Amino acid sequence: MAKVLLFVALCLLPALVSASRMVKDPLLVQGHVYCDRCRAGFETPNSRFVPDAKVKVICHDRKTNQVVYEREGYTDKAGKYEIPVHEDHWDLICDAVLVKSSQPDCATVTPGRERATVILTNNNGVASTTRYANAMGFMADEPEAGCAEIMKMYQEDEEDVPGR
Repeated sequence: MAKVLLFVALCLLPALVSASRMVKDPLLVQGHVYCDRCRAGFETPNSRFVPDAKVKVICHDRKTNQVVYEREGYTDKAGKYEIPVHEDHWDLICDAVLVKSSQPDCATVTPGRERATVILTNNNGVASTTRYANAMGFMADEPEAGCAEIMKMYQEDEEDVPGR
């Protein structure tokens, strides 16, 4: 009898715990990936979306920082990705993360634009099951023609800010 109880504890309990994390309506992590053709560090009119870029949703344990969940996806021809998540991760820190660009001349990750935090639970007051991640980007190896004028435009706008 003890062996049967041990078997049940070892085999069924993990399955029950896993099942309790399942969500009725899957969450959908959605975002887009761009190529910063001006090497500005943000999207500009010269930025282009990156098709077939590899993206991951990664969730870490808050205390140990160990990866508990991963799921990959790819951007479509418009640079948009949608990664379904079928489990609730209310107690984890989750991010959408850039993995790889499909464009060899735009494969350097833009510092500060390589990940976007997402909240993956239905227990946070948000009615929608879609979780929008901030845009993430790669930088071109070299700025393309016309970028100097664009960057000058941003500098002029900055000079118009009071207190500067």
